[in-house]
Amino acid sequence: MSLLSDYVKKEQLLKQLEEELKRMEGDQRLKDELEFKEKLEALMSEYGKKAADVIELLSPKPESGASATTAATSASGRRKRKLKIYKNPNTGEVVETRGGNHKTLKAWKDEHGSDTVESWVVRTED
Repeated sequence: MSLLSDYVKKEQLLKQLEEELKRMEGDQRLKDELEFKEKLEALMSEYGKKAADVIELLSPKPESGASATTAATSASGRRKRKLKIYKNPNTGEVVETRGGNHKTLKAWKDEHGSDTVESWVVRTED
């Protein structure tokens, strides 16, 4: 690639970026975010805080006296599986399970195939 063609490409790219910048400067959302940033920086300098201090202050921390369910999941080292609800379109039968080791679900998968049965998921809950 010649130096001249490289220069022309860069010039076109620069024009395109300038146009995008002008469009962004007219966007009210950007103006609001810039105003928020300025106010936040002024507040941080007023109190002598850094961005890391603000992030640490606002980020959630696990409490030492956590609830029993949180303690149970961390003690076992595994999180609870999501509940999947399957509905067989042929029979209308509904199966709710948190794992794949369900007798009826296994029978369906043997008969219809795993992909087909997975398409029968009605909803998933935590």
